[in-house]
Amino acid sequence: MRNLSRRGFTLGALAASPLLAACGNGIGSKGSQRIDARVDTTLNYLYSTYPGTVDLSQKATGMLVMPLVTEAGFGLGGGYGRGALRIGDTTVDYYSATKGSVGLQIGAQQFAHVLFFMTDEALSGFRRASGWAAGADIEYAFRGQGENIRAETTTSTAPVVAVIFGQAGLLAGVSLEGMKYTRIIP
Repeated sequence: MRNLSRRGFTLGALAASPLLAACGNGIGSKGSQRIDARVDTTLNYLYSTYPGTVDLSQKATGMLVMPLVTEAGFGLGGGYGRGALRIGDTTVDYYSATKGSVGLQIGAQQFAHVLFFMTDEALSGFRRASGWAAGADIEYAFRGQGENIRAETTTSTAPVVAVIFGQAGLLAGVSLEGMKYTRIIP
């Protein structure tokens, strides 16, 4: 594998920017009302499609809802999305999610995800961080037989449970590893 220079990485990132901007995920759009409307729609879809997540949301101390994240890659890749942190049914902050990657990849995809903070410590650690990166402390919930979220996620002892859904596109695999969340003012 050859080393990638800083110049090569910068040029690749600049070349990918128009592709990401054209994907319709709300880049450049302003307004908390638009983000909140997308969050509401995303949660309604999640709860109606995967009823097991209702119980998960009731046990969570907070949820970060990212209605639309767009990833694209051609050797170098990146992703971006915006969403809201909800405690109870109230939005308390807005966040962006960014991701960069290098490797054998080509294509683009969009997906939604919700991070369920299952402990007060996990939620307060997330809120205190100037930029929080998704890592090993996340447990992923995934669809099993019958397209339902696996039941054991509702009794999880993990501090953060991630539910990824609504994938569309031609980029193989979705992971939140390396995703960085940053508080924004819409």
